[in-house]
Amino acid sequence: MVAGQGTPATALLAKRKVAHRTHPYDVSPDAPNYGALVAAALGVPPERVFKSLVTEVDGALAVAVVPVTGELDLKALAAALGGKRAALADRAVAERATGYVRGGISPLGQRKRLPTVLDETALRHETVYVSAGRRGLQLELSPEDLATLTNATTAPLATP
Repeated sequence: MVAGQGTPATALLAKRKVAHRTHPYDVSPDAPNYGALVAAALGVPPERVFKSLVTEVDGALAVAVVPVTGELDLKALAAALGGKRAALADRAVAERATGYVRGGISPLGQRKRLPTVLDETALRHETVYVSAGRRGLQLELSPEDLATLTNATTAPLATP
């Protein structure tokens, strides 16, 4: 790991001795189709790159981890968490709860551990990519390790 790249997410992986790799990239967080651009910058299929979306399910915060190739199905997320209604959380609320900024929200090492649901397509891959906790840095790790560390449930969450 290069000096200055440490984040709560990378610290958690190091502490738990979980195999992972970090991958820096240079994509503007305001670029349209950000996830696809990140995948292209990393030279990996976009279905292996996952975004972490902070949501509210029946008023409680939760995290949905879905491939950048699809959109989050809010009804599926609510059902996966036993709720009735889901919506994306306000940006400021998401940043405050996780300790990360938009475009760099990692499912790992969040300030407040939130219930997490991982899209089941992650399990089709040997490794997946998620934010390392800051813009311009992705983590590559096994989806099983990701699910274990976030105590995630898996469910079909993404719409194509």
